[in-house]
Amino acid sequence: MPVIKPTCVRDLKMRVNLADVVARVVTLRKAGGARLKGLCPFHNEKTPSFNVDPDKGFYKCFGCGKAGDAITFVRETEQLNFTEAIEALGKRFGIVIEYEAGSGGPTTAERSLRQELFDLHDAAAEHFFQAFKASDPTGTFMRTLWTEKRHFPMDLADEFKIGAADATGSDLGACLLRRKYSEEALRRCGLFFIYDQATISPATLRPRFRGRLMIPIRDHQGRVAAFTARQTELTPPDDPSHDAKYVNSPETPIFTKGNLLFNLDRARTAVGDGHPFVLVEGQLDALRCWSVGLKTAIAPQGTSITESQLVLLRRYCTQVECFFDSDTPGQNAALRFLPMALKAGIEVRFLTLSGQQKLDPDLLFLERGLAGYDDVRRDAEGAMAFACRAFLPDAATATAEQRARAAQSVVEILAVSESDAVRNQLIREAARFLWLEPRSVEIEYAALATRHHRQAAARSATQPAQALPLPHLTAESAQTPERHLLLLLLHFDSLGKPLSRALPLHAHWIDTQHTAGRLLNRFLGEFEQDAWPGRDHLDDLLEDAEERALVANLVFESPNIDDPPKVAQEGLRLLRARALEPRLRQIELALANPQADIDSDPISLLKERSELHRQLRTPLVLLAMR
Repeated sequence: MPVIKPTCVRDLKMRVNLADVVARVVTLRKAGGARLKGLCPFHNEKTPSFNVDPDKGFYKCFGCGKAGDAITFVRETEQLNFTEAIEALGKRFGIVIEYEAGSGGPTTAERSLRQELFDLHDAAAEHFFQAFKASDPTGTFMRTLWTEKRHFPMDLADEFKIGAADATGSDLGACLLRRKYSEEALRRCGLFFIYDQATISPATLRPRFRGRLMIPIRDHQGRVAAFTARQTELTPPDDPSHDAKYVNSPETPIFTKGNLLFNLDRARTAVGDGHPFVLVEGQLDALRCWSVGLKTAIAPQGTSITESQLVLLRRYCTQVECFFDSDTPGQNAALRFLPMALKAGIEVRFLTLSGQQKLDPDLLFLERGLAGYDDVRRDAEGAMAFACRAFLPDAATATAEQRARAAQSVVEILAVSESDAVRNQLIREAARFLWLEPRSVEIEYAALATRHHRQAAARSATQPAQALPLPHLTAESAQTPERHLLLLLLHFDSLGKPLSRALPLHAHWIDTQHTAGRLLNRFLGEFEQDAWPGRDHLDDLLEDAEERALVANLVFESPNIDDPPKVAQEGLRLLRARALEPRLRQIELALANPQADIDSDPISLLKERSELHRQLRTPLVLLAMR
């Protein structure tokens, strides 16, 4: 396995701005001083608790506890190992990665499957794009379809790398084989049909996509992860999915349909106050929006949207405008989206095409450009207005029974909101749109909550009782003296040498059974040998992810300490007391029970007790600091 030079790792960490790395995944805003804050990418949260300190080069989430540096962040968010993360950062920021002599550079076989699949999909996208641009019959047909039938400009095809697959698959298999991708990557990329026992060759790599317009699907970091293939007149009759207008890549190690949103990688940089995400039904709708200047349009893989996708959206913006077709399937999809948005804490508005039932967003923007968006946006409906109209189209002429049934349906939706304040506001809005008194809707909501409570109680009554989990407090979670002294070393390294002299490194004062103790012992050894590399160059001293996480957490803290030496002395006192007091208690018990079977005579025990008392009373003084 190739080994990256430690000096290269240190150079990369100094040259790469952590904020630039994190901003690819998290929308960051200033949070006082040099720190930045955003929604954590490692857990679902509604209030930002993910903090980034570019000056120190560390991040920390005060919600889930995740912490680390730029390398850790890339490893965690992209599922890469240490070497792959370094290489990815080097490629991204134009930094040459240097390897130890004799270790060589990475080979295809040594790359992770995920990274290889991303590379493979990038190569496939380029292959399809060149087929689209070619002057042969397939390329000419696809460009004509793109520009004359779909009325898209060619520069949009260039920007999104729109591709073409001819009726035989455009020789994609032969192209990828020449690039020497592994057999596992070729079998699992989803671009081919392959018999389980078949030997990999151009003949056995049967292309999944033939005679179709190819649209690359990128993840939120801009990496090609899959394709959507649009049926055309060139799609051969023997295509297994011939009648399907759109065919997506199957799920692979890098593509889960419910986790990606088309164009999110670009749209996330354009959202902000007054510029919410615009959720449309399909990729071509999103491309149409982009072509007329609406840069915040995104699309799910089909009309269904998932909780994972909404969590992804919340990282960047909490406002979404839903703009689905005005036909029945489109409106039903919008209605399914509403409760999920409320549950995720997303503020949603619905853009509708009143009186133009046959007009969809693609045609609207094609005919009227960005002005069409401005027109429908003026009549946008809020969550309750849309839901009430869906369940009760004409509240003014509805009967009391119809209003009651509509209220029951509406409270099923608003009940998913986790905010009492939001839910109370929605109840008042629903009552107004349904022509009911707010108290009536509140009663419906209370009845629903009671039913849910009874159903939950009935389910739990039929299940065997289980012991409730008790909180587990590990030694690491406790504020140990080792952790405090480690914090001091990382923020006041001038204490390192005095502490290394005052603390017997090989005695039993430091508890090395836990991470903080092991690191403290190791770091003090470096100070003792005058080999301390500095806080920003600790990679060679950290042996595992747990140690890196602890150091990241401690570095991110900003201790408000007026007298660091005094705090260090207190830490030493606590270590000494923890080490000596148990033995002192043993001696006291032995002396109090003369009949006990003890190893030492009473005189020796008295002398030892006196010495322990003397040690515990003696002040601990740090020698002068460098």
